[in-house]
Amino acid sequence: MTGTRVLSDAPWLRSGPAARVLALLNGEGEEARVIGGAVRNALLEIPVADIDIATTALPDEVVRRARAAGIKCVPTGIDHGTVTLVIDAQPFEVTTLREDTETYGRKAKVVFGRDWVRDAERRDFTINGLSVDAAGVVHDHVGGLADVAAKRVRFIGDAGQRIAEDYLRILRFFRMHAAYGTGEPDRTGYLACIAGRAGLAGLSAERVRMEMLKLLVAEGAGGAAQAMADAGLLLAIFGGVTYTGAFASMIAAERVLGLAPNPVRRLAALAVAVTEDAKRVASRLRLSNAEARALDSMGHRWWRFVGKDEARARRLLYRIGEDPYRDRLMLAWARAGAGSDPGHWRELAILPQRWSTPKFPLKAADFIARGIAEGPALGHVLTLAEDAWLAADFPLDQSTLDAIADRAAARLARDHRL
Repeated sequence: MTGTRVLSDAPWLRSGPAARVLALLNGEGEEARVIGGAVRNALLEIPVADIDIATTALPDEVVRRARAAGIKCVPTGIDHGTVTLVIDAQPFEVTTLREDTETYGRKAKVVFGRDWVRDAERRDFTINGLSVDAAGVVHDHVGGLADVAAKRVRFIGDAGQRIAEDYLRILRFFRMHAAYGTGEPDRTGYLACIAGRAGLAGLSAERVRMEMLKLLVAEGAGGAAQAMADAGLLLAIFGGVTYTGAFASMIAAERVLGLAPNPVRRLAALAVAVTEDAKRVASRLRLSNAEARALDSMGHRWWRFVGKDEARARRLLYRIGEDPYRDRLMLAWARAGAGSDPGHWRELAILPQRWSTPKFPLKAADFIARGIAEGPALGHVLTLAEDAWLAADFPLDQSTLDAIADRAAARLARDHRL
């Protein structure tokens, strides 16, 4: 199950900071290669972000070479063989080759090694087990090249064992499939995830949050979410009912509007029907305060948008503001299902771009001039007038405004007499 291929379109291997790190660590009996995601992405011809490097050199030797070359060196995980080198403000994680001798949950007892095959075999998925040397030769010891070509996500070796080493790999399996796979998830891996799903309970909320928010915005998120629901995994994660149909509809709505995928908006479609759901999900995933507020806002009476015409939609936009308006409307759109009119929903969704929310033109002085004293009554009559102004569809001509003010003042006087 080994093979090689030359990576021709990778300019970062020939020049720049990554090439400098490889040159620094190669030679004098040592070898360094770029590993993992950067190799996978380059083969798939998608942007390469972080570039991680593996080396036969021990951490102390990596530090010695970096300091001799005047390169900033940070011992981010030196006990586990990882040192971060910073060149031109770009960080590179450099990790000495390792092999696990014992595994227990996420933790493992490791020893440093010089065997590229053993190092590859301890990783999670075949498409992440590839490495490329400074000459551009891709080394495959686990069958990753064939899986990259097939856009297939498979565990390396025994799937159950890989999962038992770190149960977060269940979520990573679906996230990687959503991002890089096609068709149905690998059957062996899928069944192993089902068998190991009880292990999800032992994961920290922060780690689950990180993986789920990444998964929700991946290209194949809809299919991955459905597969997870079918496997009983979403119930284990969210602790409540999930709505994969609404999730797929939210993805479709974002595409209709040309919006970038939004993880919180998609999370609401998948797991939130009422504000109580939002609070539960925010707690289980340990969402940030901003994420929790956005989720709670979306769950707050989103159904008020169902069946709304544009006049009533304008009143809602005026009342709650642009961001809550858009998010709640999109959740209502997603909940409405495939039978609804996408053209109508689209027009309501782009209302903030088509119509500028006016300011309420009547002031306290308008009512003081009508004999209303400052105090609670003044605030009350302003509320009455604003409600009437909204019901009249935001008129701005002076005669209509005077009539609204007169009626509000008269109603206040009548209410006080009762």
